[in-house]
Amino acid sequence: MSNILCIDDEPSVGVVLEHHLTEIGHHPVLATSVDEGLKAVREQPFDLIISDYRMPNATGLDLLELLRTQGYEIPVIIMTGYSSIEHAVLSIRHGAVDYLTKPLRQEALRIAVNNAIEVARLRRENEAYRREITSLRGQRTIVGESAALREVMETIAMVAPTRATVLLEGESGTGKELFARALHEQSPRKDEPFVTVNCAALPEGLVESTLFGHERGAFTGATQRQAGAFERAHRGTLLLDEISEMRLDLQAKLLRAIQEQEFERVGGSQPVRVDVRIVATTNRDLLAEVEAGRFRRDLYYRLAVVPVKTPALRDRQGDLPRLVEHFVAVTASELGVKSPVVRADALAVLEQRPWPGNIRELANAVERAVLLSRGNPLGPEAFGVPVGASPASATAVARPAATADPAGEIPLNLRDLERIAIERALAATGGHRTRAADLLGISERTLRNKLNGPPEAAA
Repeated sequence: MSNILCIDDEPSVGVVLEHHLTEIGHHPVLATSVDEGLKAVREQPFDLIISDYRMPNATGLDLLELLRTQGYEIPVIIMTGYSSIEHAVLSIRHGAVDYLTKPLRQEALRIAVNNAIEVARLRRENEAYRREITSLRGQRTIVGESAALREVMETIAMVAPTRATVLLEGESGTGKELFARALHEQSPRKDEPFVTVNCAALPEGLVESTLFGHERGAFTGATQRQAGAFERAHRGTLLLDEISEMRLDLQAKLLRAIQEQEFERVGGSQPVRVDVRIVATTNRDLLAEVEAGRFRRDLYYRLAVVPVKTPALRDRQGDLPRLVEHFVAVTASELGVKSPVVRADALAVLEQRPWPGNIRELANAVERAVLLSRGNPLGPEAFGVPVGASPASATAVARPAATADPAGEIPLNLRDLERIAIERALAATGGHRTRAADLLGISERTLRNKLNGPPEAAA
């Protein structure tokens, strides 16, 4: 069933549309003018608009222009009389997806509506794929057969067909977003949008607008209406990444939106209803955050309907060789070179490492090794271990002790310890702040604040 807005100033035409659309399984909403139709659009999402071309005060072309300038991407079918085919052609040129001639015939209406809805679905799907291709790399797939991984995948398979909210908890780099995508792809919503919001990476002033959208003029720079993540994820899945970083004052609004499936855009006064499945991730102990007063208890219980613990790499016994093979193949494919062979002694070295950054850290290490290998087999030295070193020494090589003075002693000053940890994380990731934050177990925003913090007062 699709929500279809029908705009015509003739009540008899509205009755015919309502009857035919209901018979073929859709939910029609009637309006008698462009202004009334736009008011309905602001109050709820529509999958399609069917509008008469000629109406008092505004035409179908006016409707198409207003929808475009106000940021609505809803397909429109224009209705015209037999003697006004030129109006239909003009409407198509201005963005209408199809036209119908009066008097309306049910079969022609059914075909036009089905085609328009399918075109809109394909557009959304293509846009979602373009965003994914831009933001994702080829290695973003779940690889492995360990018992820990199978347990998580079995849970996801059981939960996916339901509407239950899922909370993915685990260390940074364990692939929480990949598990969220697997959940979406195994659900009845798989053909609908999958929208991700990184709560840690958003500037504080834009979090509410990003989630709920805003109306034109809601704030400086808001030159047109903008749909938020909830609206873009309508009928699909919304991933709230690093949910623990969300401000307390916004958590109450988020709770209401999740419970009621309803919200108001920033600067708006009309409620917008959506159908969205929520998945949240965190690399912190969210219950501990609740006890510390940094996260709302009611929101925690609403998110943790089904809590899922993503396993650390150290708990996925036997998966590391397959992961290395996969990352080697992906990197080689991106470079357009033949995949280098990974020697057994190199795998032994990698299996000895603790991998605090988990799979993300492993992927970075493999990518760096392939980049520098020039096609040669990958031995321990490709991963920073001197030739002839024992596998057991890999841990010491990978994570040298933190020293700050000539005597090699660990500093007692916490500020110095923090500075050393940040410097080493940035060095290990080539200055990449997001990866460094993952290694440190903090959000990128926290790392940015520490790097850009106020200078110490002069003594």
